[in-house]
Amino acid sequence: MNRKYRKTVVAGNWKMNKTVSETRAFAEELKNSLPRSKRCSIILCVPFVNITSAIKVLKDSRIAVAAQNVHWESHGAYTGEVSAAMLADLGVKYVLIGHSERRQYFNETDTFVNKKIRAALQAGLRPILCVGETLEQRELDVTSELIAYQIKSALSGISAEEMRHIIIAYEPVWAIGTGKTATPEQAGEVCGTIRAVLRKLYGARVARATTIQYGGSMNPKNASTLLAQPDVDGGLIGSASLELSDFLQIIYAANEE
Repeated sequence: MNRKYRKTVVAGNWKMNKTVSETRAFAEELKNSLPRSKRCSIILCVPFVNITSAIKVLKDSRIAVAAQNVHWESHGAYTGEVSAAMLADLGVKYVLIGHSERRQYFNETDTFVNKKIRAALQAGLRPILCVGETLEQRELDVTSELIAYQIKSALSGISAEEMRHIIIAYEPVWAIGTGKTATPEQAGEVCGTIRAVLRKLYGARVARATTIQYGGSMNPKNASTLLAQPDVDGGLIGSASLELSDFLQIIYAANEE
């Protein structure tokens, strides 16, 4: 982490978990258990049906609510989809875009990701852009090239000013939900690669100011060592965000020096 130049952000991605009643209970307990220190921002990425309840409970707290997906069109015949304007109207602040599960199971392409980022920004939402490689791609030693391509494609047409509102999450696909975790050195290296790509696209100032999270089985045991990497500015937490005690331990770790 480097708090001198950018924010530390811990986001919990619940995926397709928790009912409305479970969301209310979790959110209430979470907001009452936070550390006094405000050295990191906190986000909950909840299912669409839980957004209203989460926002209501967390209204007067420092925890923001994010959606897990968004459509790139503002309206139209897209049954089952939700627009950025709809999310903003509910009070949503952030939205996950390009998560590996969306890419894998719903065939999201880099073109779709770019369209979604544009739509989110236009509606005043802050995208959390997810990028990452599969195990096969890592073993082929193409991680850097793939990550650079994903970043450049996703941010096509995005200005330096708009980059102020974007968080990037590096999530190695081989470490999501598998219990496997990139070593601190591996995570730090790829996050450094992302920052180098941003430097080429937007210059040193933008690259320095962009928050880059690590997502991929971060948990209470490894959070501190991962967050100690200078280019890792927080975490996009999956399964560990479903358990209050685990999520709080990660938040506390992110609040340390």
